[in-house]
Amino acid sequence: MDESQVIKALAALSQETRLRILRFLVVRGHGGAAAGEIAEAVGASSSGVSFHLATMANAGLLASERVSRSVIYRVDFDRMGELIGYLVKDCCKSHETVTACCGVAA
Repeated sequence: MDESQVIKALAALSQETRLRILRFLVVRGHGGAAAGEIAEAVGASSSGVSFHLATMANAGLLASERVSRSVIYRVDFDRMGELIGYLVKDCCKSHETVTACCGVAA
């Protein structure tokens, strides 16, 4: 993951509703959820959630798949791992305090 991709991903997460969406979808795991379910879970309108989901997908944080008449959104866990890895290893240079609080060996 390069610096511009990291900035785009962090920018996508720097909004309250999008952070709630991420937390909800992480708990849902690989099963994901449809936009309407996500909207209900995070207390947002369907149109607002659609905008946020598009922003997060554009940043590479979410994957989507059409299932019948619904679109199921899932966290791209590989991409999230790359983002966190970049922050811990590249940005923080595997600083022992950072890696200790993250439960990551340096």
